[in-house]
Amino acid sequence: MSFATKNIRNIVLLGHSGSGKTTFAETMLFESGEISRRGTVEAGNTASDYTPIEHERGNSIFSSLLHVNWRGNKINIIDTPGLDDFVGEIVSSLKVADTAVMVINSVSGVEVGTELIWEHINDLETPTIFAINQLDHEKANYDQSLEQLQNRFGPKVIPIQYPLNIGSEFNTIVDALRMTMYVFPPEGGKPEKVAIPESEINRAQEMHNMLVEAAAENDEELMEKFFDEGSLTEEELAQGLTIALANHEIYPVFCVSSVNNMGSGRLMGFLNDIAPSPADRPPAKLVGGGSLKPDSEANPVLFIYKTISEPQIGNVSYFKVYSGTVRNGAEFVNSKNDNSERINQLFVANGKNRDSVDELVAGDLGVTVKLKDSHTNNTLYTKGDSKGIVPIKFPEPKMRVAVVPPSKNDMEKLTKALHVMREEDPTLIFEQSKELKQMLLHAQGQLHLDITRYRIEQVFGVSMEFTEPRIPYRETITKVANDSYRHKKQTGGAGQFAEVHMRIEPYYEGMPDPAGLSVRNTSVEDLPWGGNLAFYWCIVGGSIDAKFSNAIKKGVMNKMQEGPLTGSYCRDIRVCIYDGKMHPVDSNDMAFQLAGQMVFKHAFEQAGPKLMEPIYELSILCDDEVMGDIMGDLQTRRAMIMGMSAEGHYQKITAKVPLAELYKYSSTLRSLSQGKAKFSRKFIEYAQVPPDIQQKLVQAHKEELQEA
Repeated sequence: MSFATKNIRNIVLLGHSGSGKTTFAETMLFESGEISRRGTVEAGNTASDYTPIEHERGNSIFSSLLHVNWRGNKINIIDTPGLDDFVGEIVSSLKVADTAVMVINSVSGVEVGTELIWEHINDLETPTIFAINQLDHEKANYDQSLEQLQNRFGPKVIPIQYPLNIGSEFNTIVDALRMTMYVFPPEGGKPEKVAIPESEINRAQEMHNMLVEAAAENDEELMEKFFDEGSLTEEELAQGLTIALANHEIYPVFCVSSVNNMGSGRLMGFLNDIAPSPADRPPAKLVGGGSLKPDSEANPVLFIYKTISEPQIGNVSYFKVYSGTVRNGAEFVNSKNDNSERINQLFVANGKNRDSVDELVAGDLGVTVKLKDSHTNNTLYTKGDSKGIVPIKFPEPKMRVAVVPPSKNDMEKLTKALHVMREEDPTLIFEQSKELKQMLLHAQGQLHLDITRYRIEQVFGVSMEFTEPRIPYRETITKVANDSYRHKKQTGGAGQFAEVHMRIEPYYEGMPDPAGLSVRNTSVEDLPWGGNLAFYWCIVGGSIDAKFSNAIKKGVMNKMQEGPLTGSYCRDIRVCIYDGKMHPVDSNDMAFQLAGQMVFKHAFEQAGPKLMEPIYELSILCDDEVMGDIMGDLQTRRAMIMGMSAEGHYQKITAKVPLAELYKYSSTLRSLSQGKAKFSRKFIEYAQVPPDIQQKLVQAHKEELQEA
């Protein structure tokens, strides 16, 4: 069955881990009649969490696409993980959703995960509804949760409902939008609609008036009618709220108990009646400018937001149709690589269950299999109608490890497996580091790494170990040094001869010419690893022919790639060649390259060499109660605290920390905060290593060279 664009709702379920998203998704399927029996997370039989690793761990790791038919509309539901390690699943799901439903645990209220997800909601400007869940819990606190939402997200947070009783006896919700009260049977499901009791009518009426005002504010005609008559009809109220929700002028709050199936049907009705369809949302932005409206009659364009690899099937691609109508057998072009793709099978999904369909129209979400060379973040367009949807911007990794395969024979197999994993999950990055001579894996946290290793072992049959990665130190100098080196080699016949006199000194932009030298030629290179090499040719009188300049420079560059202190890259140095000797027969490029390399090494050792280390800015969001422990841990990591500030009802700590002190920091932070703190990091600068640490690193490098 095909649905028109205006009859489609794309919903993403978001929330901190443990808020009840998966159970709520299961209840939505049950309420719609899509399933006849509700599964549970504990039993491992929900439609959403269907992979063995999710059953084993008891929480969501991957986003899962579901759908229901509800009163003539199709509601696509994407259930997402709540753990920050899997933020890629959250961001990609938000990209294709038209409404976010943020599920709040009524016991814990606004949690760190809620705060971090909100940043992504803001970036994508997604209309948002809050669902305060688990009101049946004995420690539930609706009023506190609502207050935290309003304190953090402002006056646009407006309750649609409130519970009349919470805790183990919870069964009643007062609905201020429809001005009625819902009383649920013990088993949940369809409630009885009764009049709001007189003791609650004032509170409900006050909330209703706030909703009417919010609805009227975004439409001049409705505003005029509201002023004239003091109220709006139910149809007018729905019209105004749709506009207000789409324009982020209101964040409605609902009450639910997903475990007991109370309130989910009412929320689904609101999504059906009020939430924007893809046609109500702004057109999609295109690469290079321009936009694309969800017109089902236009040329088809689809965007792949998720890719997974399944045994016996291969690549399974989840996509959104941004334009046109996609049918079986349709031919497309990939905007990233210009390769052609054919859609041979179309599916709609409820977790692992997929049903074949003939077509999907603009705005709908679907699944296809066995695309040849198309992956997450790729756009497929009709030949001759080149278009590219602006890709998903994934967060930077927070953790890195070195990967050690069990044997050299497994390296190729492991590399192939990591390529497949990278195509599925763009937040996972791996590289063969020439500098560090290690294979590095960058991820969002320890759990992200552990799940990656588990899947590679299970799917590809390759085991691997994680070890501490080396640090990309940099070497530079602090003072001026002069030195010379003669390279002479005679083995019978033509020999090798070159003598080079060199001055080296710290380089900075705008520095004056070298004192006492006549500069003939200069070049300043931006080094691939950061920093500069300034190379000055200062020879007067032809003691060395200028044709050997490039050979000397090459020798210097060779040594800069393996610095004298620890074998790290060198940077920010000025080299002046001011004298030397050559031989009319035995001098050649190789001789001067070797001489340049050795004189640079000797001069470097005399120029106050220092080791520089990468410094990262760490931003940590945490509760007051664990702030002291986190600060204490940072002090053991040579951190420099830059600031502390309140963000909602959380504390934000900003600090500069050496990369060498951040290995496994995500695990430490999770342990210190019981999983209630989150962090992000970004590289900001190189800074000098303390002398005692530099001495240890230099000594370790010498011992390593002796052993080799």
